[in-house]
Amino acid sequence: MKSQDIRKQFLQFFESKGHLIVPSAPIVLKDDPTLMFNNSGMAQFKEYFLGNGTPKSQRIADTQKCLRVSGKHNDLEDVGFDTYHHTMFEMLGNWSFGDYFKKEAIDWAWEFLTEVLKLDKDRLYVSVFEGNPSENVPFDQEAYDLWKQYVSEDRIIKGNKKDNFWEMGDQGPCGPCSEIHIDLRTDAERAAVSGFSLVNADHPQVVEIWNNVFMEFNRKADGSLEKLPAQHVDTGMGFERLCMAMQHVTSNYDTDVFTPLIEKVEQITGLKYTSNEVKNISEEQNKTNIAIRVVVDHVRAVAFAIADGQLPSNTGAGYVIRRILRRAIRYGFTFLGTKEPFINKLVEVLANQMGEFFPEIKSQQQLVTNVIREEEASFLRTLEQGLQLLDKVVAETSGKEVSGAKAFELYDTFGFPIDLTALILREKGYDLDEAGFNVAMQEQKARSRAASEVSTEDWNVLIPGNIETFVGYDKTENEVKITRIRKVDSKKDGVLYQIVLDNTPFYPEGGGQVGDKGTLVSANETIEIIDTKKENNLILHFAKQLPENIEAGFVAKVNTDLRTSTSKNHSATHLMHLALRNILGTHVEQKGSLVNPNYLRFDFSHFSKVSDEELRQIETSVNAQIEAQLQLVEHRNIPIKEALDKGAMALFGEKYGDNVRMIEFGDSKELCGGIHVKNTADIWHFKIVSEGAVAAGIRRIEAITGDAVKDFYTSQENTLAEIKEVLKNPQDVLKSVTSLQDDNAKLKKQLEQLVKEKIEGLKNTLVADFQEINGIQFLAKQVDLSMSSTKDLAQAIGTSKPNAFVFLASIEDNAPNIHCYISKELVAEKGLNAGNVIRELGKLIDGNGGGQPFFASGKGKNVDGIKEALEKVFDFVK
Repeated sequence: MKSQDIRKQFLQFFESKGHLIVPSAPIVLKDDPTLMFNNSGMAQFKEYFLGNGTPKSQRIADTQKCLRVSGKHNDLEDVGFDTYHHTMFEMLGNWSFGDYFKKEAIDWAWEFLTEVLKLDKDRLYVSVFEGNPSENVPFDQEAYDLWKQYVSEDRIIKGNKKDNFWEMGDQGPCGPCSEIHIDLRTDAERAAVSGFSLVNADHPQVVEIWNNVFMEFNRKADGSLEKLPAQHVDTGMGFERLCMAMQHVTSNYDTDVFTPLIEKVEQITGLKYTSNEVKNISEEQNKTNIAIRVVVDHVRAVAFAIADGQLPSNTGAGYVIRRILRRAIRYGFTFLGTKEPFINKLVEVLANQMGEFFPEIKSQQQLVTNVIREEEASFLRTLEQGLQLLDKVVAETSGKEVSGAKAFELYDTFGFPIDLTALILREKGYDLDEAGFNVAMQEQKARSRAASEVSTEDWNVLIPGNIETFVGYDKTENEVKITRIRKVDSKKDGVLYQIVLDNTPFYPEGGGQVGDKGTLVSANETIEIIDTKKENNLILHFAKQLPENIEAGFVAKVNTDLRTSTSKNHSATHLMHLALRNILGTHVEQKGSLVNPNYLRFDFSHFSKVSDEELRQIETSVNAQIEAQLQLVEHRNIPIKEALDKGAMALFGEKYGDNVRMIEFGDSKELCGGIHVKNTADIWHFKIVSEGAVAAGIRRIEAITGDAVKDFYTSQENTLAEIKEVLKNPQDVLKSVTSLQDDNAKLKKQLEQLVKEKIEGLKNTLVADFQEINGIQFLAKQVDLSMSSTKDLAQAIGTSKPNAFVFLASIEDNAPNIHCYISKELVAEKGLNAGNVIRELGKLIDGNGGGQPFFASGKGKNVDGIKEALEKVFDFVK
């Protein structure tokens, strides 16, 4: 059975059991500060498990894109080395929110696997939670008894807390789970060793395919458990593993989920992948297999993340995506011989393969391809640079072991992979101080953990129930009561308090717009609100202190100055988006934004630089919409289909509900939850301040509105006045500056001629100072020239004599520089190397440098070191 058919059958089965089928949430989470990525099927439903929201149905089923590469669930380093771990994987899930519980979950799991898919019952094992007396959680007798009707007791494993108690995190909903495992070994292997003993033992052919989590507890901050008010079912089934079982293979990579991608890699590299059925392969073939598995797994994760709006970058979720892609690139570089970008060529195969169920990968195919290609080219250049730096490290190493600290510097600063470092060092006959590297790595991780460490206390619920309401579209001031509070302590921000209100006017950070700031005012005190965010459907107000009387009545007051400036920038973003599509083309799509009181930042898809003329047209278009005094038309809560039919733009990577908010300003129509001006005239004016590239096919515009534009023009006027004063207040400033530039160009030409004459004069003088040492024409001098002129002089003198060894030093801007020229015949016959000379003597001037064996240059900080360098250089020719 093909993978597409397996997916369809699962969804159709649970639809027949009264489940609402919902689409996969984006793989990148934008409105959950506790997670970067969807790492499990339940992530998009957290608010329902926590009781902070009401699901559209009590029974839901879906297939969810998941990514596990950071934090508690980190499978990255396993990927490629085995046949069943992945970075991105699909989780088929059925969910019950306070509806059915253990009986239905177990009955339907067995029915689907054995009656619909007709898996061999004799190959299936199940597990139940053995209990934990220390937490007062008993053995799951109910699940055990339910399973006895389907399997014999010698196929029911009693699992411990590690294997059979699922938790969302250190705090939150959790409960015992019951897993289903399948034994895919041959009959002979099964007869020799029971599958029972191999369950949860990391055997590649005895794997978990289904997990029923029975959510019935809440883990508190002190580690204790309390009963949830309702019981839920969280079911997950590994799609790739199920395909392995259904297609009668013993590796996920031998299923049609991966074989099309593998075939494309084989075509590109000319190498062959051997299936898991082939035994006793060579070490070389095993390395090839691992590398191909890494590449085809990682391209899926990276491609879907980019399609959902997460570009590779150096921070946060973007860094994780870049790290995954770079791991694939260097496996290709090291083991597949790929020295040019090639992973981007797999995107078309992926889009054709998965576009039916995940249309975003098809619609964003060109963008994803371009971004990956640019990332590949960039990292391949980094690898080349790293190879040169590694050569330098080796040259500076005494003995045959390279410092682990140096290797970590290459890894940490330049992104050069440690396993590639070790491989190259072995080829050169060197060992790597792995212990030293691990120490440096652990120290960095400890620093990172300490910086991001957060402890969160339990909620103190003052008013029970889900009663929170957002009133910020209509009000900036409102009478409120505090419904719950909790304390949060982090190394970064110190002690803060999160406050939830019953009716809040504060807008929480989301959709690119920053959260509101303001105050909570009671009869006796004022509490400053420093930020507002949303987590699991709760609007959290951050404060550095709590009110003395938390049960008092308060007036919540938004800082209207900041709110007004932010709303101008947000509305201008919508107007600019329309202008970009009208002027550049309808291929333009929003790929990210930031809206705060000071400026707006907008990332969008476009495959070339926006010209100055196009930027002027965009500014003119936006300002025309401002001058047209377009009234805000807000559709507060309309069906998403109706909004799309009206022409509203929906953004890829955003999660929309059945009902949405639609914002209109004339022809600008977008789905948006943010704060906007009532009329475009309120924006006053729009000014673009910068435009540039973010990634391949992604441009970024930064712009300002309102008072910021006034300040901008005031600053420009002041600068012009200062220029006039410097130029002695000419009537025509432009003419005066042009004349100044012409004079400067003439003087520059005269100076260049004088320098040339000076170099020629020095050359004629210094040629007479050569000394012959061991058959080498040797010269070492300090000269009074710029760095570039000293370099030219060294080459000119060196080429004037055979067997020349020239070493010149000079000082420019109080920084020493050194240059070495060695005739090619000396390089060949005597093994002299200018690069080694510069690297060694560069230490004396607190600098570094390098180059080719016949010419090299360096720059440093210690001027006093020149004298010693001129003395030491004699050692190279003695």
